[in-house]
Parts: sequence; C-alpha cells; structure tokens
Amino acid sequence: MPPASNPSERVIDVRDIEPRFRHEILARLFENLTPEATLQLIADHPPKPLRYQFEMRYGDRFRWTYLEEGPEVWRVRLEHVPAPAGALGPNPDRRTLRS
Repeated sequence: MPPASNPSERVIDVRDIEPRFRHEILARLFENLTPEATLQLIADHPPKPLRYQFEMRYGDRFRWTYLEEGPEVWRVRLEHVPAPAGALGPNPDRRTLRS
C-alpha cells in the first residue's frame, strides 16, 4: 500500500474489504473525517458506482480526485468541501423551513 501523501490522509485498500460492505464502510469513514483530513482509496476496478453514490449522498460537499486510473489500480482521494457560510446541512428537511 503506498504511503499517504500527508499525515492527515488515511489510505484504504478496498480490495481488502468484502464487496458487500465496501460502500457503507467508505461512507462512514468519509463522514467521520476531520475537516482537514482526506481519504485515499485503492481499488482494482474503476470506482464509478461509489462515485455516483457519493454524488447522490453528498452532492457538492465532497471532492473526488483521481490519483491513478488503471488499468491495474485505481487510486482516488476523497475530501470534504466546506459548506458556504449560512448553508443548511446536506439534506435539510424543507418542511421545517418557514418564510
């Protein structure tokens, strides 16, 4: 496993995680990152389904950066994107908003 590029980057080789648990584990790890930390994923296939899931779940609140794109290994860096000042959470309950 390659070393993290900075001390606040956690490197996860998803090949070591049973496939049926990967997405949920990675989402939990991402949700628990400190604001300055990053998560680097290593996979043996293009992680497009995970990216689509993160786009649906986190929208513009995360950054996805390819570090390596196959053909044998894919490496991706995930990081939080700070919310704009005054923004509501990622999924506000619009029924509670009042004008």
